[in-house]
Amino acid sequence: MERKTDDDVLDGVGPRLRALRRASGITLAELAATTGVSESTLSRLESGLRRPSLELLLPLARTYDVPLDELVGAPRTGDPRIHLKPIKRFGMTFVPLSRRPGGVHAFKMVIPASAEPLEPTPQTHEGFEWLYVLNGRLRLVTGERDLTLPPGEAAEFDTSLPHWLGSADGGAVELLILFGLQGVRAHVRTDPRRSPQAGGRR
Repeated sequence: MERKTDDDVLDGVGPRLRALRRASGITLAELAATTGVSESTLSRLESGLRRPSLELLLPLARTYDVPLDELVGAPRTGDPRIHLKPIKRFGMTFVPLSRRPGGVHAFKMVIPASAEPLEPTPQTHEGFEWLYVLNGRLRLVTGERDLTLPPGEAAEFDTSLPHWLGSADGGAVELLILFGLQGVRAHVRTDPRRSPQAGGRR
């Protein structure tokens, strides 16, 4: 297996920081207020225009509640098990399922049960998202559309549109999410024997 150079490791930090921030649902301005690092410095870090340093990475690791080696993509030694560290944001839990520095990122998302369904609070950010409901009934609000997705349903949408995910009936919901940068979309192969009219709802 080819060994990564220091430059390779450092080049992967920016995309990883951007993916963590977007999974956390916070803006650069909010992150700057939390970490004390200027918004312009954070933007340059994520775009790869600023080299990461320990002084910059420590407050980011504390904010995202992840170890430093996860920010730099350092390989784990002596233990072949996969280490999945959940991220809790807005009362929901995100479990990273991939460590790829760029491209599409995979998460398992868990929306806890509540006494009654919550009111939507749509947000926007750059990117494209694909999701698949594992358990529960998901309410997906995107733009002018308000959908209820039962287990087995999938959806994809541009996250630059106002969107919100929550429980449709107050019960817990589990889903898989693929998130990519703007223009990166999941490619789904369909059974050529099925007619177009037999396709599922998108």
